[in-house]
Amino acid sequence: MRRKRHEELERDDGTVVRYERHTNGEGMVAVGAEVSPDAYIAQTAWIDPGVRVLPGAHVGGHAWVEDGAIVGQHAQVGSHSHIGPSTTIGPGAKVGPRARLGARVVVERGAVVRPESVVASGAVVRGYVPAA
Repeated sequence: MRRKRHEELERDDGTVVRYERHTNGEGMVAVGAEVSPDAYIAQTAWIDPGVRVLPGAHVGGHAWVEDGAIVGQHAQVGSHSHIGPSTTIGPGAKVGPRARLGARVVVERGAVVRPESVVASGAVVRGYVPAA
């Protein structure tokens, strides 16, 4: 079965966003997002407009990275995670599976957000956040 190479979705405000498959992993990347060719975007992941995914980053299956977020070099976003708008995942940082990060969160270089954690909007993560 052939997969669709693009998808168009209408947002609540009526704007239509076009998503295209990334060459490394075949995840859906919105037009207007900047994703390094060597970043891995899993087939069922979604990257919204204005997002930057830097070289060597890994975004797992069913993850959603919202508008304006940055996924740093060699950072990892676990499966089924939600990265809120304008959130920054620093270089080498790890966000565990099923974690939920609010808007404008900063996960510092090398920090770890444990699986199933919930991080409030505006928080700064240093070291690690244990599971909720």
